[in-house]
Amino acid sequence: MKLRLNKRALVASVAVAGIAAVGLIAPAHAARSTVVIHETNAFTSLNTGTPDTNLTTNTDVTYLTGIGFNYYDDKKSLIKNPTFGSYKITKNTAKDFRTTWTVAPGRVWSDGTPITGEDLMFGIVLNSSKYSIKAGLGDPNDEKNPPVFNSISYGGTLDSHIVGLPVLSSDKMSVTLQFDAPIPNWDLYSPGVFPVHTLVALAAGKSSLLSASEAAAAKSTFVSDVTGYDTAALKKYAKVWNEDYNVTKIDSSTNPNLLVGNGGFLVSSAVTDQSLTLKPNPKYNSGPKLSGGIDTVVFRFIADGTAAAQALSNGEIDLYQGQATADAVSQLKAMKGVTVVGGTSSCYEHIDLRTNATQGSKDVYKGIFADSNPAGKALRQAFLMAYPRDEIIAKIVKPVNENAVVASSTFVMPQESNYKAVAAGNASSVYTAGTQAQRTAAALKIVQRYYKGASASNPMAPVRLEQPSPNARRAAEAALVVPALAKAGFKVTAVPTTGWSGKLDNTEWDAEFYAWCPSAVLQTGTNDNFLTGGGNNHMGWSIPSLDKALRSLEIVKSDAAVTRDIITAERIVNQNALTLAIFQHPAVTAYNSTLKNVKPAPLSPTLVWNYWDWTY
Repeated sequence: MKLRLNKRALVASVAVAGIAAVGLIAPAHAARSTVVIHETNAFTSLNTGTPDTNLTTNTDVTYLTGIGFNYYDDKKSLIKNPTFGSYKITKNTAKDFRTTWTVAPGRVWSDGTPITGEDLMFGIVLNSSKYSIKAGLGDPNDEKNPPVFNSISYGGTLDSHIVGLPVLSSDKMSVTLQFDAPIPNWDLYSPGVFPVHTLVALAAGKSSLLSASEAAAAKSTFVSDVTGYDTAALKKYAKVWNEDYNVTKIDSSTNPNLLVGNGGFLVSSAVTDQSLTLKPNPKYNSGPKLSGGIDTVVFRFIADGTAAAQALSNGEIDLYQGQATADAVSQLKAMKGVTVVGGTSSCYEHIDLRTNATQGSKDVYKGIFADSNPAGKALRQAFLMAYPRDEIIAKIVKPVNENAVVASSTFVMPQESNYKAVAAGNASSVYTAGTQAQRTAAALKIVQRYYKGASASNPMAPVRLEQPSPNARRAAEAALVVPALAKAGFKVTAVPTTGWSGKLDNTEWDAEFYAWCPSAVLQTGTNDNFLTGGGNNHMGWSIPSLDKALRSLEIVKSDAAVTRDIITAERIVNQNALTLAIFQHPAVTAYNSTLKNVKPAPLSPTLVWNYWDWTY
């Protein structure tokens, strides 16, 4: 389940690490002071900006430890965070569009280092292909010379339209970004905030926090390295950024420079595959005031939804939000002292089919669905035609959310105003026409063109399906998918895979279970998932006409024009049988009724977005 567009630099306004000032934490007023949160998947990294680490659990943790210029609430409204800083358009012409981002005076990192505009300079390195090429760091579109920063942020709107370097103000508190045209949702493309002095310290092998003078010097060094395109220095930073933050065990021996932030809480310890603990940041002054009384937040990793529900009943966890089964929901509703909130999440399940190796990879994909295989496209279409979406929803999703429906778009969801228009024009009818039995029969005829003798009793077309494990819902889906696809002549091997998030680019998989969980409301929406070289494009998809259609969404235009462009792009996706949406995840949140101000949100991070309001 790949998660979030939570890109730390220039794309994610909810930024990266952070800490604030003394005095924002109110005195404890309740006997209970610990909040224990259930997470389905284990924590894998303090850095959410790489393809392997951009996961829900990681982003939930980093959300508590870092905050920037704005965030989303539970109504999908973008809320400015004036405590941290301000931003505005400073030039607006057809070919010269500029935005300026200013850090409020007095903001500090958890180590006491002032937050300045220098901490907004890392984003250009992680987001701009032009910068990467000019700095000798590699080309995101060249598999023989991939970028040394393993960033998911290359290839997006900012990458396409950013001009030159960010301009640091004379007082070093502001950064101005220049674009070659007005861009939609410009207020989401912040420079990002990152404690660059710690990156310099880590690259230099420092194992203790820097003094005030050392931190100031490190910031100047970083800005000089970025603006001077210092290849050697930048490669050292890349190694740290790619590797050093990937820690699952955190204790007193962990390098403290990895844990510096500006959020309300800081990571204090972690036990691999079991739990992660955070404590209040005594210097927090970058965001909304903490309500007080919460002195510990613990993430517990429990893959099985039923077991997690039982843990809530036992008082072992306070907040539950996961892949609930029907039995687990029944358990939750029967529990005393537990509040249950249902609904539909913005996360949506889909099945992705590989066409090539991931862009920038040196691997070669020669599997059944490869574009290099003359039969690849036809077999992909047959596979998706036979995919048992109705059965999955009826048996797995409806017991939890009786209003669940098959999703007929991978770009917009059923509750969105333009969904009907998109679904009607996106060429998805080949996957919905007739009954499932009829579609499966038609799919079998396609398979038999290339696999003589294939039949429902003799499936011959081999498909290796990556199945994240442990994951109860995916296991249940696989149990339906394997026999259903056999009826169409496909011999599906569902492979339970631990550590699956780090193996998404692996060319041994022909198909992958997946979910996208939006963290923002963007006109460009799913572009990053489909663009050639897009940060969330793990399946090697590369279609020039699709790239062109998606790029057209990167400029300001009317709602009607946006819908037309989405339809154009999605027709190409469906005609090439790249992916198929299945269902929106049922949202089931249950929590200790004595914990106040829990407000589940549709966008990621769905559960912790207002942690500062929590109190007993």
